[in-house]
Amino acid sequence: MKIISTVIFVLCFLITLALGAQNQEIVNFNYLVAKQEFRLSLLLGIVLGIGFGLGWLIFGMLYIKKRISVSVLKKQVSKQLQELNKLRTDPVKE
Repeated sequence: MKIISTVIFVLCFLITLALGAQNQEIVNFNYLVAKQEFRLSLLLGIVLGIGFGLGWLIFGMLYIKKRISVSVLKKQVSKQLQELNKLRTDPVKE
């Protein structure tokens, strides 16, 4: 898993460098609270980095949620197997 994430990170970094080398124009960026001038390469790098970070954050939260649900379900299965084994070993009283 570490190798895949490292490769993805390196690819994103290389894409950012390639885009940055080609886009050196100054652009006006008007965001909610202010307006500022940025080089297009810097703006692309910032936006790509924020998107990458948000993607990993969302993925991480979903991954943790699934791991917790798998853990809970494994505990339930373990308890049910113990009950089933107990019922099999106990003689039936009628």
